[in-house]
Amino acid sequence: MAEIYYDKDADLNLVKDKCIAILGYGNQGRSQALNMRDSGVKNVIVGNREDESYEQAKKDGFPVYSIEEATSMADVIFVLLPDEACPEVYDTLMKPNFKKGVLLNFASGYNLTFHNIELPEDSDVVMAAPRMLGQGVREMYLSGEGYPAFLAVAQDVSGKALEYGKALCKAIGATKKGTIEGNIDDETYLDLMTELGILPLIYKVFAEAFRLEVEMGHSEEAVLTEAYLSREMAFLWEQAAERGLFRQLCLHSHTAQYAQLKRFGEADGQMIRGFLKEAYESIRSGAFNQEWKDEQKVYKLAHLDELREKALHTDVTKAEDRLKERLK
Repeated sequence: MAEIYYDKDADLNLVKDKCIAILGYGNQGRSQALNMRDSGVKNVIVGNREDESYEQAKKDGFPVYSIEEATSMADVIFVLLPDEACPEVYDTLMKPNFKKGVLLNFASGYNLTFHNIELPEDSDVVMAAPRMLGQGVREMYLSGEGYPAFLAVAQDVSGKALEYGKALCKAIGATKKGTIEGNIDDETYLDLMTELGILPLIYKVFAEAFRLEVEMGHSEEAVLTEAYLSREMAFLWEQAAERGLFRQLCLHSHTAQYAQLKRFGEADGQMIRGFLKEAYESIRSGAFNQEWKDEQKVYKLAHLDELREKALHTDVTKAEDRLKERLK
């Protein structure tokens, strides 16, 4: 069983007086920086290019520097850059400016799993990865509820990397709910499985159900409202997180319970498993990593732009736009 750490298991004093640099002041960067400051970490600085996020960090009262400057000052670095931007920024702006023995913390395992960056030999490297969107990281900290996170040690030079990682998780508010210890690949593979396997299936089910139900004569307004625009589906998943995937069924009518459980047993699990296994194998083999590298460097995100444009012109998206315009 995986270890789960709570506030009592982490010593904030290990990092409280260190200079901690947040590199990348986006949704996660801003929330984690604010949470650390509110947790009593005294010296949080921000490294960012000069854009809206740079200005926001200044408005929030943090000392703001270039990525090179912040890197050179930091005892601890939170690498909160986009996965695709990280290797180049790491090699050109960060790596030449590391202090000896700097502690590196990544919020994503992606570039560590696929060895897209070369770690400094004299540094502890950990991954504190919130299982929550950036906005939720801040809101759930402020509410006192907290949120879960994954913690992993990629490199332990000091012999205390795990303890430092737990302290960082406490500083950002993740040990309030529970921080689960695992390994770097857990976060990478499971996150990518959601993106390559689970969510595409969910999107496809909704899109095909929309097409079928409209073809059967139901109004697109009714179909979309029943499917997800009423937010009933969002509430269902919220309750699944609280009660359990099947225990939330107690909130449904007996008719709904019977229908869902009967058809769950009849659905073709082999077809779904085959789709998911293909996705997993592309992750594990590195094929997706290479495909994504090629998309960035060779095709300059042209295929991504095409895919976005195609999604925004599907029948379901057009119907959403029509309905939302009428509901204003």
